[in-house]
Amino acid sequence: MRFLRNLVQRFTQIFQRAEVDEEFLDELEEALILADVGIATTEKLMRAIREGVKKGELKTTDEVKARLKAMIADLLSGETNLRLSENSPSVWLFVGVNGTGKTTTIAKFARWLQKHGKKPLLVAADTFRAAAIEQLKVWGDRLRVPVIAHQMGADPAAVAFDGVQAAKARGYDVVLIDTAGRMHTKQNLLEEMRKIYRVVTKALEREPDEVLLVLDGTTGQNAIAQAEGFTAAVPVSGIVVTKLDGTAKGGAVIAIKDRLGVAIKAIGVGETADDLELFDPQSFASSLLGENGQEG
Repeated sequence: MRFLRNLVQRFTQIFQRAEVDEEFLDELEEALILADVGIATTEKLMRAIREGVKKGELKTTDEVKARLKAMIADLLSGETNLRLSENSPSVWLFVGVNGTGKTTTIAKFARWLQKHGKKPLLVAADTFRAAAIEQLKVWGDRLRVPVIAHQMGADPAAVAFDGVQAAKARGYDVVLIDTAGRMHTKQNLLEEMRKIYRVVTKALEREPDEVLLVLDGTTGQNAIAQAEGFTAAVPVSGIVVTKLDGTAKGGAVIAIKDRLGVAIKAIGVGETADDLELFDPQSFASSLLGENGQEG
């Protein structure tokens, strides 16, 4: 995993300490908090570590590291596979506030699907921002992926419906639907999400295969507050955490999963269409703690 350089260096230095003493444990706890793992999740992890030390189960820093890695991987475990329907088209609905990198993330998934032999179709259902429609069209041109779009101010649910119908008619495998991240009231935004979900379900004659919530990893605990509104509005099936290239805040991934209980499905680690990594809890935990060649 190509990410978390600043964060990895901090943990690497801590685990180079010679003995497991109170100073070591305090430094480890501080590093977890500074990494935006969150107070509650950090306390949960450190309580188990301190208990292991007290019982004599964890005598060396390597043993502490192995236990912490196992706990983080376990906490992050879940259904991380992206769901594709046997009956085309599959539909992935993307939700999240503006500024999280949602539209770019959609382009990255389109690129990933192309590399896996699929024919994606993009749908610009964020009709409240002309820039969002144009941005998706630019990505569509760049990737040679068609984009279904109406004029700014059009009914987003109608655009989503047209996207599903177009995919059926033209034989596209996966429909990637962009949605609004901001309106004049939060309640209107969440009602719009529900409406899009209902309309897509009707057009498909089944529920969307994925509802992916896109969160900005650099905002840490604020990402959790954003997420709670969307998970209350629609059945979010997975989370994509963006902007994890070199950030010191990557522990937010752990806090998000612990708080929301929704599987992390992918992470964004850069700005290009190929800078997307499917999420693997074991690999993430190893990388975070300075293994897998992530020290530098």
